[in-house]
Amino acid sequence: MKINIDDIKASPTELDYVEKVDDLNERLGRGAREYRLDRGLDVHLTHYKSGLDIFFDGTVRGAVRATCARCLNEYDLPLDDRFAIVLTPRSADVAKARLTPDDLALSTYEGDEIDVAPLVHEQAILALPTIPLCAEGCRGLCPRCGADLNSGPCGCPPPAPDPRLAPLRALARGT
Repeated sequence: MKINIDDIKASPTELDYVEKVDDLNERLGRGAREYRLDRGLDVHLTHYKSGLDIFFDGTVRGAVRATCARCLNEYDLPLDDRFAIVLTPRSADVAKARLTPDDLALSTYEGDEIDVAPLVHEQAILALPTIPLCAEGCRGLCPRCGADLNSGPCGCPPPAPDPRLAPLRALARGT
């Protein structure tokens, strides 16, 4: 979705649309491939201009298919996130100047229009959990046989106790 800068006014304008997810799925596929979206993202966006700065407030909603990092089962993860972005014009002098940490936090625009798709994709990625878990208490997979421990115990024998800890076990038993 591209918005012409001349169409952005000082009074807030609302916009609802469905963002395609092909590019977003491609970006998500470059990493650990823990997430994918089967259908578009519902975006509600409010935009307005103050001086040369352009403000975007909105929400992004969608259904994400995630793979649990512990048990490797797929599960549905609802995505519902609010965001606020301020874009400032990129000046030619910025490339030559030394950037401060405050400058690095700014997002910029140049040209006659703004493509909001990368901004929405970025917000969707930031809303995803760092480590996807199907449940907080997910027990994961058995390190020996690979059985899903959420389904019940596997048939593996319990691991042998570490002999280096025998003195501590003796203290705990009081012997």
